[in-house]
Amino acid sequence: MTKPTPLEFNQYYHIYNRGNNRENLFRKPDNYHYFLKLYTKHISPITDTFAYCLLPNHFHLLVRIKSPDEQDLTSFQNLSGLKPRNPSQQFSNFFNAYTKAINKAYNRTGALFQRPFGRIPVTSDAYFVQLVIYIHQNPQKHGLIDDFREWPYSSYRALFSDKPTRLKRDIVLNWFDGPRQMERLHRRGVNEAQLEPLIFEDFD
Repeated sequence: MTKPTPLEFNQYYHIYNRGNNRENLFRKPDNYHYFLKLYTKHISPITDTFAYCLLPNHFHLLVRIKSPDEQDLTSFQNLSGLKPRNPSQQFSNFFNAYTKAINKAYNRTGALFQRPFGRIPVTSDAYFVQLVIYIHQNPQKHGLIDDFREWPYSSYRALFSDKPTRLKRDIVLNWFDGPRQMERLHRRGVNEAQLEPLIFEDFD
């Protein structure tokens, strides 16, 4: 197995993963909520998050890895001299924490996530916009719901809300030139040829 390239500071990424042997990561609503709670603890301090979608057996994220001086080190219990956190290791810690909770809850053993987790750099404005749409449309694409806008475990509705959020909502809306244009482009769908380098593989 080829060793993945470590996550780099100040880089935008499409990060994705699925259950080991296609096993479900989320079995009931509480699992989705706990995953997001752990995400806030382990990942939010080291990333800006622009979009996400959680599906029963896989997930997608669009993030930027913060620079060392941007990291919120005070959120970690063990400050270790306030040294910047290794982003790749932090994602590993996150996945391990969720796996331990699921293993305990469902009396299972072993790895829950496929290894290594997927990471593809996002290097242009066009890819950013297309990837946000792709991530939000994933539940409909996989036949989980008739209208992706109604899926409760994605960032779509939060980006249109005025409620407080950890998402970088203003940045996303700005990239789409406002909420009306964002809604219109979501209805139109993705440009498959343009997005292919950022999908790499799809999950069923």
